[in-house]
Amino acid sequence: VQLQASGGGLVQAGGSLRLSCAASGRTFSAYAFGWFRQAPGKEREFVAGINGNGDSTDYAESMKGRFTISRDNAKNTVYLLINSLRPDDTAVYYCAADFSRGPTVDEYDFWGQGTLVTVSS
Repeated sequence: VQLQASGGGLVQAGGSLRLSCAASGRTFSAYAFGWFRQAPGKEREFVAGINGNGDSTDYAESMKGRFTISRDNAKNTVYLLINSLRPDDTAVYYCAADFSRGPTVDEYDFWGQGTLVTVSS
């Protein structure tokens, strides 16, 4: 499966942004997805994950409350809504897919190219 992340940009603190991850292929619902982010000089970290039919999600503890992951299997797209953006949310956000989800980079074989989110104070 090929993934294309989009929706990043420059936003003021307190604003919201919805990132999208469009996937190719006819077996979209077979894949679980995760969103990760990587800030400058830091390791890539887990943000959120969602199962194939979208009825189960999980979040990194520090991401609960402001981040919402969802998917539309009819559109082959996974979303990440980020509310109340803060400057420390500035990072490249990546979507990833595999047949099962988890909170670590190694659990995903397929990655999008990333989309940059920059939050100004």
